[in-house]
Amino acid sequence: MKTGKWCYVLPVIGAAFGLWYVWAAFADVVYSDYIRLVNSYLPDVWDPDKFFVGDILTRIPLNYVARIINVTFFDYSIRFDQVLGILFLGVSALQITSYCMRQKISAIWVLSLMVLIFSLNKWEMMINGSGWIHFLAFTGFYCHYLVLERVWRGEERKNDHIWLLILPWIVTIGMAGPYCAIYTVVLLLTYGFRTVLGNVRGEPWEKRYLLYGVSAVAPLFLYMVSSSLAEPEKLGVADVPLLTQLLDTPGFFLRFFIKSFASMAVGVECAQAVFSSNLPYYILGAVVMAGYGLALWQQWRYSLYEETIFPLMLLCAGGLNHILILVSRWVFLREDYGMSSRYALQFQVGILGMALTFGLVWKKMADGEMPKGRTRGLWAVAGKVLTRCFMAGITILLLAGNGYTTVQEVKKAPHRKERCMERAKIALDFENRTDEELKANFEYHMSRPEGGQEVRAALEILKKQQWNIFRQQK
Repeated sequence: MKTGKWCYVLPVIGAAFGLWYVWAAFADVVYSDYIRLVNSYLPDVWDPDKFFVGDILTRIPLNYVARIINVTFFDYSIRFDQVLGILFLGVSALQITSYCMRQKISAIWVLSLMVLIFSLNKWEMMINGSGWIHFLAFTGFYCHYLVLERVWRGEERKNDHIWLLILPWIVTIGMAGPYCAIYTVVLLLTYGFRTVLGNVRGEPWEKRYLLYGVSAVAPLFLYMVSSSLAEPEKLGVADVPLLTQLLDTPGFFLRFFIKSFASMAVGVECAQAVFSSNLPYYILGAVVMAGYGLALWQQWRYSLYEETIFPLMLLCAGGLNHILILVSRWVFLREDYGMSSRYALQFQVGILGMALTFGLVWKKMADGEMPKGRTRGLWAVAGKVLTRCFMAGITILLLAGNGYTTVQEVKKAPHRKERCMERAKIALDFENRTDEELKANFEYHMSRPEGGQEVRAALEILKKQQWNIFRQQK
């Protein structure tokens, strides 16, 4: 199936589906992270003392602007944040679609990519509107990667050099937040790879890539300085160093890592409802990891990276995110913690790079192009068939698993909304509820005794201002 302008309709349909889902699965009432945000920044969103703090960059400055707009025009509606998140997810899908159109990747692969992008394996990020900025961050990443893609392909536009210098400052400081480390590392790896390729080809050293690297590292350094000024927060239950825990329970880390890859094939709640042992997790995780390996191998065999670097950047970003989550989240001592839907947005980058690589290789095979070191003959035909079978099989598994997860989450949507409606009733009657009830129902610091008091304080602010769930009383 050939691509055409009609493919641009697919991201629109996907975004419409995402908007329908958040309306079907959520009622507009604060909970979880919003309790902290209300207590930290409301009611006076214009207070400079809340903005000019040492760790401002870790709080993502653009959030302040969105919060001002939300309070001023929408009475602090969670819907406002949710809509922003879904719209920016749609923009990411448009960016991917545009790339596929330029590369003339088959519409079947474009459709597959849309299924993966709008999968409800990331339902928690979609419902929890406070994470809208992270959807924007990935549009920023893709924007930078695609500008670099043009330069890599020798199709540089007039201002691309300037964009490659300033985008790290905009993305890292303005929107990336905790995701800026992987973003920066991917850029540095790409610049280094470009330098190595240039040396292999005997090309003169392009000093501008060193300048691009400095421009990428500088805002990351500022972010790290800002982060060092933040008040430390205990993240988990492990009180031992990483190395000690690794030596004591090496199997735990391996299971955690493999299961995080399995989450890209099926959502954790769906998996827990179906799987009775660890074996299915290991099989799915191993298949997804094999998909990474196959994609990297095809990148080398067909020298795809010499023509287009975008898919390889996505593959690297996805793999690095799996490592980052392992290193930063092992402290919870739960081997399925890396399967949480809150990390699906980060992991998704890798399987998008995988699918794009498969789509490009499929096109080359259809055009009769041969990989490195291959001559035409029976073995070449057999290798081509086998490679296609592996690519199709892995892709079908990902689509089936994500499709199953999406169907199950759609079925759960009414129950999630019912839970939100019950939370709304409790919010309107919070003065008569115990701290334990508030802490449990608003899913906020349930392990901390002061969690209920903090929920009560947030609801008091909202009631006084008649915002969010209390605006109906105006």
